[in-house]
Amino acid sequence: MPLPQLSDEARKEALKKAAEARTARAALREKVKTGQLSIAQVLDNADDPVVAKIKVSTLLESLPGFGKAKVQKLMEDLGISETRRVKGLGDKQKAALLEYLD
Repeated sequence: MPLPQLSDEARKEALKKAAEARTARAALREKVKTGQLSIAQVLDNADDPVVAKIKVSTLLESLPGFGKAKVQKLMEDLGISETRRVKGLGDKQKAALLEYLD
């Protein structure tokens, strides 16, 4: 199915909306990195559109001491797909993740 053709105005609006979403996700990652928000607090707000669409791996990489390799191994051990987003986490996956991080 081909992508719809957007007018210049619609394209500009879509680009603006995408930039705002990226900025909001970056701010969320920064709050996690500085300790202003815990992973538990973020997971509790999974219905928030900004939180819902962030990849779990990206969120975990925001934690101090967690790099790509450590996050990949953790997610593999917990059975979480590397493409999983926060909204898509199941209750058991959330519980296992929080238990590991405590």
